[in-house]
Amino acid sequence: MGEAQTKTYRIQGLSCTSCAAKFEKKVKELDGVEDAKLNFGASKISVQGEATIEDLERAGAFDHLKLRDDKEQVTKKESFWKQKENIKVLVSAILLVLGWLLSKQYGEGHIIPVLGYAASILIGGYALFINGLRNLVRLQFDMHTLMTVAIIGAAFLGEWGEGASVVILFAISEVLEKYSMDKARNSIESLMNIAPKEALIRKGHHEMLIHVDDIEVGDIMIVKPGQKLAMDGMIVKGASTLNQAAITGESEPIFKTINGEVFAGTLNGEGLLEVQVTKRVEDTTLSKIIHLVEEAQAEKAPSQAFVDKFAKYYTPAIMLIALAIALVPPLFTGGDWSEWIYRGLAVLVVGCPCALVISTPVAIVTAIGNAAKNGVLIKGGVYLEETGSLKAIAFDKTGTLTKGVPEVTNFVLLTRDVKEEDVWTIAAALEHRSQHPLASAIVRKAEAVGAYDHAVHVEDFTSITGKGIKGSISNCLYFIGSPQLFAAYNIDLQIKQQISQLQNEGKTVMVLGTEGEILALIAVADEIRESSKEAIRKLHVLGIEKTIMLTGDNEGTAKSIGAIAGVHEIQANLLPQDKLAFMKKTQETYGRVAMVGDGVNDAPALASATVGIAMGGAGTDTALETADIALMGDDLSKLPYTIKLSRKTLQIIKQNITFSLAIKLIALLLIAPGWLTLWMAIFADMGATLIVMLNSLRLLRVKD
Repeated sequence: MGEAQTKTYRIQGLSCTSCAAKFEKKVKELDGVEDAKLNFGASKISVQGEATIEDLERAGAFDHLKLRDDKEQVTKKESFWKQKENIKVLVSAILLVLGWLLSKQYGEGHIIPVLGYAASILIGGYALFINGLRNLVRLQFDMHTLMTVAIIGAAFLGEWGEGASVVILFAISEVLEKYSMDKARNSIESLMNIAPKEALIRKGHHEMLIHVDDIEVGDIMIVKPGQKLAMDGMIVKGASTLNQAAITGESEPIFKTINGEVFAGTLNGEGLLEVQVTKRVEDTTLSKIIHLVEEAQAEKAPSQAFVDKFAKYYTPAIMLIALAIALVPPLFTGGDWSEWIYRGLAVLVVGCPCALVISTPVAIVTAIGNAAKNGVLIKGGVYLEETGSLKAIAFDKTGTLTKGVPEVTNFVLLTRDVKEEDVWTIAAALEHRSQHPLASAIVRKAEAVGAYDHAVHVEDFTSITGKGIKGSISNCLYFIGSPQLFAAYNIDLQIKQQISQLQNEGKTVMVLGTEGEILALIAVADEIRESSKEAIRKLHVLGIEKTIMLTGDNEGTAKSIGAIAGVHEIQANLLPQDKLAFMKKTQETYGRVAMVGDGVNDAPALASATVGIAMGGAGTDTALETADIALMGDDLSKLPYTIKLSRKTLQIIKQNITFSLAIKLIALLLIAPGWLTLWMAIFADMGATLIVMLNSLRLLRVKD
């Protein structure tokens, strides 16, 4: 038998973690469902097996949950006052005020105000009662059960006004909780709506609008000026500026022409483009970002794991304390039953761990969503928290601090036996087979001087790790690489001086020669990015104790670039294993160390770092997959923002946990003198939950 189909649904109205756990359990119990996995942060559920949306909504009826297919376009939400739950709260509040006014006229115990309070309780708390009573029968103690017991107890003790107040405060807090949670998740909802769901595709001589699910790799997509791209692809005709802010966070549009890579969700400027589609809709960079962000929001941060463990023991303890307060004084000290049962109910209400449990996930969801909108992909709460406590950051040079697009700056011919044109032909033939970033500069230069001959055949091509390459052309073995490759040669002093001079200018010198002779020196320079210097300065201002540049380049080049960038330390002539060893040594000194690289050449160092940060995640699958954090734009300016966001998140999580526990403790201390009333208990609990959520939403204000 084949494996059951898995479908994913978006959930609307999911605001508390205990409700999420309950919903997941109910879905798993449905007939035909083999398994279900709920992601609270992203507000979605994956269901393995046979279940309709109607079945799932019935399972979520206890919390008025609504579901829709994950692939459906996000529908516009009803306005606040058109939602049934909100209208009920308003009517219930009016009846409560009416009851209070009538109690002033007729007295608190009179039947007329009591009827007003009872109507308020029924309208505002009907759904709460149904769920609470069901849970009570099953001995499941969640917030609904605690509220139901408290309200029934208040009515039994004749405290109708207080019972109605508890219902109203609970209902208002639930409405605001859902609003806050929706706001926190909006970053993902908005990302999902960035790319159009249809695109204009040319099939033969016809142009037609096709849904993105039906677009194939290789199709030609027509993008008119002012339109957003629906798919990733390569420009085959036309040129235009594209605003990539949605993907990379870069505010400045970028000019692209034929062979330029373009992404779904980016906005075309003034030119008409024909784009060959290179990825299916589920594989686009935008789809990967959305998927990775949702996975990240589902992962538990260290502080969340601590809170969950704490709540596991805290909730039963509170219930036992409430039971002891209600029973012990009347049984053993002759206390008044109604007074002590009332106090026990107040403890039950105030002891609910809602604020504590929600304190971390809402902050993590908000921060990761905010980062994604600003072009920073953080793969989980653990990396978000670790980034805030970094002490040192190591940077790869090429493609990270520098643009990574080297250009040939100098050519020195050292022999009269070979023409300059022939040297370029040999160099280009060898470098064409190399993966090194500097190789492309030599090939481009050879093409520019008209010396690149595709017909030149290279035999026995070999890469010499960290030093260069070699290969045979017309039965002669040629070497090209760093001066270390020729260390065994007795290099002329004048040549050594020339090499040193070029290196001191911040250029990388490559030597071309045979087994017996050096033919030429080729100097290549890679410009530093405009953003690197400012980013490093901001990191120092933020209190990063050590910034280090790691490079396989020579010391002269490294010192020149390092001095411009403003890093504390420079490590040159490093092979990949040397970078790894240096990272381990730095971790021993500083503890938490990040590595910033391009996600390919620096894989070992990125993996060993406390946090691996990859540059230019847009369009680079390796960077998206290997790094803990990906800076989507090819730009370091997002790094100080990421550290600032991480620190703010840590600060807010600590504030939330401290506040949640402090408010419980203060409320519990008010039990002894009998000052804690039921409405105060619900106000303390729900007030704490709302303050924690609103405090977490401050993370939306952290800007680049």
